[in-house]
Amino acid sequence: MDPKILMIDQAAEYVKSQPGFVKPKFGIILGSGLGQLADKIDATAVLPYSDIPNFCKATALGHKGNLILGTLSGKPVVAMQGRFHYYEGHSMQNATLPVRVMKKLGVETVLISNAAGGLNTDFKVGDLMIIEDHISFLPNPLIGENLSEFGERFPDMTCAYDKALISQAEKIASRLGIKLQKGVYVAGTGPSYETPAEVRFFRMVGGDAVGMSTVHEVITARHCGMRVFAMSVISNMSNDTTESRVLNDADDVIRAANIAGENMSAIFKGILEYD
Repeated sequence: MDPKILMIDQAAEYVKSQPGFVKPKFGIILGSGLGQLADKIDATAVLPYSDIPNFCKATALGHKGNLILGTLSGKPVVAMQGRFHYYEGHSMQNATLPVRVMKKLGVETVLISNAAGGLNTDFKVGDLMIIEDHISFLPNPLIGENLSEFGERFPDMTCAYDKALISQAEKIASRLGIKLQKGVYVAGTGPSYETPAEVRFFRMVGGDAVGMSTVHEVITARHCGMRVFAMSVISNMSNDTTESRVLNDADDVIRAANIAGENMSAIFKGILEYD
């Protein structure tokens, strides 16, 4: 057996063996400062990543490092309370392993969140942005031998972000009086924040928000045939001039994400209720 497949199977079988396991329909990936949605899950099992075979250690600020099984809005879910980033030194194979484990567990739809810097000058800190498309400067997670058990060699990314789920989220937000932005997410390697020149470049090529995650998970999920909905909390505004006195700070990012997290949680719960 391919060692990559074996690693995925070992992790999936461990999760399935837990007393609280119920086959999940939805997978949820919670980013920096957004882990509070996990508190709304009626959990049947909370598995530290350190207990799951072949899972990495979550070292990013605001990532608790638990896999949660349970129900949310009456639907069976598996949720990552923290993700794995390329900048932590993980290979793309290891960083995306949990997404393939979700597929093995039965997940059909993945909801993904992140904290991102605002590029669009019409945005403000605390806004929620539905990701409609992305531009990636991260290594593609599908480089290497294709895992044909999960998907084809050249998966199409024209509609990486599910239009029906986006429409559903907009209706939920309108009903709840939550303002939403929509835009293009730019993914970089990090962990340093972007220079002003990079910010101006990303804006020029069509970026609305910038971060260090998500895209590798989206590509892997689409390769697996799963539907994807993704949302950014605009946790800081990216500096486009070296004269700025507002410097990027990780603790500020977490605080802003925590404040906006309630609205994001309401939208995620609404998607599960209506899907």
